[in-house]
Amino acid sequence: MSELANTHCEACRADAPTLDDNEIARLQKEIDEGWQVITRDGVRQLERVYRFGNFAQALAFTNAIGEIAEREGHHPALLTEWGRVTVTWWSHKIGGLHRNDFVMAARTDKEAAAF
Repeated sequence: MSELANTHCEACRADAPTLDDNEIARLQKEIDEGWQVITRDGVRQLERVYRFGNFAQALAFTNAIGEIAEREGHHPALLTEWGRVTVTWWSHKIGGLHRNDFVMAARTDKEAAAF
């Protein structure tokens, strides 16, 4: 399990820089390979799909991630479907990826291990 999963988000200022390619590559090594960096509407985001046996499990996972996000004050896009949840992290305030997104990806993986 990544050390990132045991850390918390840091305050992110609106003028904080987004991560460059080298920083992204370094942090990607610290999270599960299921995460992909995508660009949506010109914004780099970190996305992963989790699979479950039914809708109830997917919904329970969605709620668990929502609780973690609320505690950290850092919120993902969550798409809940039958047997699957797509989790997308990015820092809205800076319009791209920040270290916090990788922290939350690692914490999402840690939570998924409980399902």
